[in-house]
Amino acid sequence: MFAFYDSDWFTIVLEIAFLLFIAYDAKRYFETRKREYIINIVLAIVFFFWALVPFYNKYYTWQDADQENMMAQCIQEHNQTYCSCLDDKIFKEYDLETFNALEKQSDEDYSEFIEEADKECRGEGGWF
Repeated sequence: MFAFYDSDWFTIVLEIAFLLFIAYDAKRYFETRKREYIINIVLAIVFFFWALVPFYNKYYTWQDADQENMMAQCIQEHNQTYCSCLDDKIFKEYDLETFNALEKQSDEDYSEFIEEADKECRGEGGWF
């Protein structure tokens, strides 16, 4: 039901909206010099970066060869749809160096993330 949250287009539109909020609040601040616009600008910048991190992780820290290797390894064990879902979640959550470091050691946060992603990708434990 809420699958569009993970789409790249949703992230791009969200980034554009945050940039518009920042521009509007900056314009209003210079017109009125009210402190509330500074708070709005700071909050919009924080949310801008919050939405940008998964997009950055997916497209700038993972090389195509690394993504293909991970997909091939997953497809050997599971089906294509499941692997696409799981790998997309991993690519957005972790950059390559962090993922390689986590994979070698036993990390509780990583195992919890994998369990939640596994449930989501298998369709278990949905909203309804």
